[in-house]
Amino acid sequence: MNEVLNNLKTRRSIRKFKPDMLPKADLEQIVEAGLYAASGRGKQAVVTIAVTDKALRDRIAADNCRIGGWPESFDPFYGAPAILIVLADKSCPTGIYDGSLVMGNLMQAAHALGLGSIWIHRAKEEFETDFYRKLLADLGVEGEWEGIGHCALGYADGDAPAAAPRKDGRVFWIEG
Repeated sequence: MNEVLNNLKTRRSIRKFKPDMLPKADLEQIVEAGLYAASGRGKQAVVTIAVTDKALRDRIAADNCRIGGWPESFDPFYGAPAILIVLADKSCPTGIYDGSLVMGNLMQAAHALGLGSIWIHRAKEEFETDFYRKLLADLGVEGEWEGIGHCALGYADGDAPAAAPRKDGRVFWIEG
């Protein structure tokens, strides 16, 4: 089977990561893959924030946990040491879709490099707060942005889960 098609079929969400930080070169390749995601009308109206600072990562995890309603001891990033946060320009009508394509590219690139990933939600709620708006301003990111998701990255601690059986009745053909 073609390597790309095989990677698309074998990537799984990882829910237990080793604490070891990834090499920056790997993170850069993953981020670059996100930059090449398709975007509506070629606008490229998505930004990615790469977080490897442990204190900030832990702050984001605590805020995400609070928004999700979990106990304080729960880590919604499952121990992943790196987080890529994807945000879309609110003025772009395809922003949510474009950001979703970036998230897909990030997770597929991580898998291609032998790394684990998982898409974690609640970035929308986080980036509606003053703390995260200030974070964007401090980074020089201007405008109004909507959080699409967090791509938690790291080395899987254990085997990847097996694929769930694919549901029937999800493809319909109209042939000529």
